[in-house]
Amino acid sequence: MDRFEAMSAFVAVARAGSFSAAARQFGTPLATMSRRVGDLENDLGVRLLRRSTRKLSLTDQGQLFYEACARILDEVRDAEKSVTGEYRAPKGDLTVTAPGGFGRLHLQPVVLDFLIAYPQINLRLMLVDRVVNLAEERVDAAIRIAELADSSLIARSLGHIRIILCASPDYLARRGAPEHPRDLGKHDCIAWSALGPTNTWWFREMGVDQTFPIHVRMSTTIAESALAAAEAGLGIVQLTSYQAEQAVREGRLVILLSQFECRSTPVNLVYGSSRMLPVKLRAFIDFAVPRLEQRLRSIDKSIGADAPSRSPAKRRGRKKTS
Repeated sequence: MDRFEAMSAFVAVARAGSFSAAARQFGTPLATMSRRVGDLENDLGVRLLRRSTRKLSLTDQGQLFYEACARILDEVRDAEKSVTGEYRAPKGDLTVTAPGGFGRLHLQPVVLDFLIAYPQINLRLMLVDRVVNLAEERVDAAIRIAELADSSLIARSLGHIRIILCASPDYLARRGAPEHPRDLGKHDCIAWSALGPTNTWWFREMGVDQTFPIHVRMSTTIAESALAAAEAGLGIVQLTSYQAEQAVREGRLVILLSQFECRSTPVNLVYGSSRMLPVKLRAFIDFAVPRLEQRLRSIDKSIGADAPSRSPAKRRGRKKTS
């Protein structure tokens, strides 16, 4: 059995979701593709795929082996490109993902400048509000706004964001400002969540994070809608610092109850731990990191950095972050 061919066949089947689709992609007979994966399972002594009449899925052992195989095959391709001279200048395809709001406001401007600076790189920008598995979805780098679990990924710290409470000067002139999170039950609040309605917000008091009930005057599924409603004077809103920064800087919103904010959340650029980092990815990291750091520093400067920061994320760890 050719181990490299078998691993390539297994990765192709796992990505395609079927033997027939993988066989068409490879231009290989279906029986050959099935035999290669079967020989691999027999050699390892474990079942890598769950087979049914409807679909294929990875077993737990198969998922672990898939991630290792995908990484090894990528490193082999990188080595081939290196010796054939492809890495003399950054070029090729790159995929980067980030949360939607942060991506539109801060990552996309950096990406546009990057593409001007590197005309031989083609970049796919995935702006999605979910955690993307870099190995499974073949993504090169991701912006993560969260505490990172211990991970085999590399994390480059970019800064922190705050969750802040805001209202317009017009609203505050009419209704006054809350003095404590418990006062929000008597105020008009604008809640937003893509996951469904919410009637509580998180705050930190006496070193403990806790929720307080709010009176929801309006709810929406996107932050931009909530921001517009708050600017119109309809109520108090809770937003990330990067969502509210321009409105606060221009005086359309005023920050409230900053002494009760939860700890700020780290922002990191994460990418795979390949020993041979592709030149195109290295070019993007070197270009994007200082620019994104500067953008986050500018936000802190505009609205003030009152909330305490969480501990910086570890550079590497034991468990893989998806």
